[in-house]
Amino acid sequence: MQPTQTDHIAAGEIASLAGERLLALRSEGLSGADLKDAGDSSSEALIADELARRFPDDAVLSEEGVDDAARLSTRRVWIIDPLDGTREYSEPPRTDWAVHVALVIDGQVAAGAVALPARAMTLATGGNLPKRAAYDGPPRVVVSRTRPTEHALVVADHLGGVLVHMGSAGAKAMAVVLGEADVYAHSGGQFEWDSAAPVAVAASAGLHVSRLDGSPLEYNRADPWLPDVLICRQDLAAAVIERCAGSGGE
Repeated sequence: MQPTQTDHIAAGEIASLAGERLLALRSEGLSGADLKDAGDSSSEALIADELARRFPDDAVLSEEGVDDAARLSTRRVWIIDPLDGTREYSEPPRTDWAVHVALVIDGQVAAGAVALPARAMTLATGGNLPKRAAYDGPPRVVVSRTRPTEHALVVADHLGGVLVHMGSAGAKAMAVVLGEADVYAHSGGQFEWDSAAPVAVAASAGLHVSRLDGSPLEYNRADPWLPDVLICRQDLAAAVIERCAGSGGE
């Protein structure tokens, strides 16, 4: 079963709509935990309503929703993160937060979109992704601004690279898609909604996507915990995988 153009378009439209709602909320005077909670719930409600209206027969796995085991026997499952990077979202004018909307078919990402609302940008599968920005310097490895994982530090050292500190997983992955970074190697553990949409977009852009050991990424599993993920330039993939295989990491 293949995704349709309608799937690609819907992912982009829904992520963009949620981003617009989040920006509007951000301008209403809320702050701290109140803004985080309002953002999570409002974006979740919008995305859930849009998916139910457009794809009533599809299942949904969401960070903010109740996990329904029926998704495990459904071929088409939307995996969403209504607000990736709540901390960054609650700290205007930070831009490194995102909205993730992905369609998984038979355990594989098939379509998806990552909205970067504060940058007025949505990157989606189905064509028309921007060309990576030209760069001729040491590999740039994106890491958390507060919790860089051991594998990322080892990779940067191995490649003779430099660290780029950034917030949400979606913002990091899209930095690689846009050519603002070259490697996103995360070993600290995530849930499927943290990486499904970024992986879909990155793969559509021609980047390497896998587990850190090079094995394929699988989605819509009973336990949505995903230990690690790698998104990087194709020419760097072998070196990153080889070095990660020899590192204890986290």
